[in-house]
Amino acid sequence: MKCMRNTLKVAKWEIKRNMKNKSYLIGLVLTPLLIIGFMVISSLFDDSEEETADSAMVFVNDQLDVYDEMARTLEETGISWNFMQTDLTEAEAQEELENSEETAYIFVDQEGVEEGALSVYTSDDMDSFFMSEVQILTGPIQSKQMEELGLTDAQLAGINQGVQFVEAGDDTAAEASESSLAGMEENPLQTLVPGIFGGFVLLSVVFTGMAIFQSASQEKKDKIAEIILSSLTPTELMQGKIIGYFALGLIQTLVSTVLLLPVLMWRLDEPLLEYLLVPELALYLLIAILGYLLFASIFVGIGATMADVTTAGNFQGFVMMLPFLPFVFIGPVLSDPSGLMAQIGTYIPFTSPAVLLLRLTTLEEWPWIEIGISLAILAISVWAFMKLAGKIFKVGILMYGKNATPGEIIKWLKA
Repeated sequence: MKCMRNTLKVAKWEIKRNMKNKSYLIGLVLTPLLIIGFMVISSLFDDSEEETADSAMVFVNDQLDVYDEMARTLEETGISWNFMQTDLTEAEAQEELENSEETAYIFVDQEGVEEGALSVYTSDDMDSFFMSEVQILTGPIQSKQMEELGLTDAQLAGINQGVQFVEAGDDTAAEASESSLAGMEENPLQTLVPGIFGGFVLLSVVFTGMAIFQSASQEKKDKIAEIILSSLTPTELMQGKIIGYFALGLIQTLVSTVLLLPVLMWRLDEPLLEYLLVPELALYLLIAILGYLLFASIFVGIGATMADVTTAGNFQGFVMMLPFLPFVFIGPVLSDPSGLMAQIGTYIPFTSPAVLLLRLTTLEEWPWIEIGISLAILAISVWAFMKLAGKIFKVGILMYGKNATPGEIIKWLKA
């Protein structure tokens, strides 16, 4: 009980000390403000793209008599295309598009409804968000079907299948329909938002935790370690630093979230808070916390072996690079989230947190066995490195004059 009280005292001291530090406070607010500034500046350039989308010429070859309902839907949603009917065939529309700009042709016919894929042809300069916006027109088509069909088994199956607009290209209609339906089942942001937030928490707490490296070294340099350890054990001091800097990282995350989230919701026009507060977030946060504890134990242990952070040797410098190892796996994971490289990165403790977060964000079905194995490896690694860091910290924090060599550190670990 006394050990926990002393640990919490150290944590509170680290928090108060840093909260009075001007550099920390400036970074606390400046980081999210810089991100907001970049978003605002980019929005100024994006306005022209929105105007392009709104001024697009959209022609409909309507064979189901739903044009009026589609036009009314556009008016209700505020989309201001130049929306008109046409009698051109698909071949003629493709010829017209060769010499057209900001133009699209939509073909609404019974065959497309039955296949679940209504063809859309667009000019090369059409806004990239057009195919997402055009999906709003599927509502009037399905409503029309339900009014006119006699609701036989076959027709009910057709209605339940759903209808999507797909951009016509080299793929077959069946392949396009399957791809479109798979992509439209849910908004990609629903899976991306909690994963991105988990990654942001990991980055915030790990990068804030890197200050432990400097904190332990600075106390040695100022020769106040003996004074501190006269009333605390080395383990209490080490654990207090880890908890304190974890809290500082969470404060950074909280401040950034409070400042950034409203701007992102305005910029993307999406209910990001709704996407964020999902059960999956608990797993993402668990991964982030385990990742922090792993790196923090390494930083606090190695930081205690340094006489001065400015004279860090190659070994200590290599340790500082450990959080950046997952960048090696970004390409392979994005190209094949279930591939061999992705699995290897999942099981390596130093890369596991970031790689696992990236995989879970991109995979449609989570590999629970791999997740369980990865979390077990990560938890065991945290326990092991905490033990090792405690041995290093106990000796290293009282050693002055020079940085410890790898050989000396190994001797401490064997003792």
